[in-house]
Amino acid sequence: MNKKVKRLLAVVAASLSLHVLAEGCGFHKEVIEEVAFCHNEYPPVVPTGKITPEKLVAEQEEFRRYYQSYQVDTGTVASLQQLSVPTDIVAIIATWCPDCHRETPRFIRIIDEIDNPNINVTYIAVDRNKKDEEGLAAQFEFSRIPTFIVMQNGLEIGRIVERPTRSLEQDLVEILK
Repeated sequence: MNKKVKRLLAVVAASLSLHVLAEGCGFHKEVIEEVAFCHNEYPPVVPTGKITPEKLVAEQEEFRRYYQSYQVDTGTVASLQQLSVPTDIVAIIATWCPDCHRETPRFIRIIDEIDNPNINVTYIAVDRNKKDEEGLAAQFEFSRIPTFIVMQNGLEIGRIVERPTRSLEQDLVEILK
């Protein structure tokens, strides 16, 4: 192959790599179908719909590893252990998404540490088209995953999208002030 073709291929490969890194687990809508820009190493059949945190940690190796290694900032979440307002959190996640592999198990660990019966979390897994078989995720507007939607009295009061601003603990405390 001549040098110009090799150089062109290298530039194209580098551009695609940078695009994938910049996009994270977002979705590109300018193609016929929505395509997620994440690793393709994961099984083509992914769980969708309502899923328990126990199932995620037990069956997903990456989730289990992050869950076991994460150290919750207990000082930051102490106030959430006293939260008396019923709070619902919808976590829209995917087992194929690297950002979800990192953030979802950490979030599960935080909720386990808080251990507050007033905080109820529903985990909804989506496929690469942002859909689940039951249509649960379609009830919420989102474009990036994971998305953690925090609600009180049926109204959204905040969300954490893809990755926290500071930390999951700090962002959650800030939303629930």
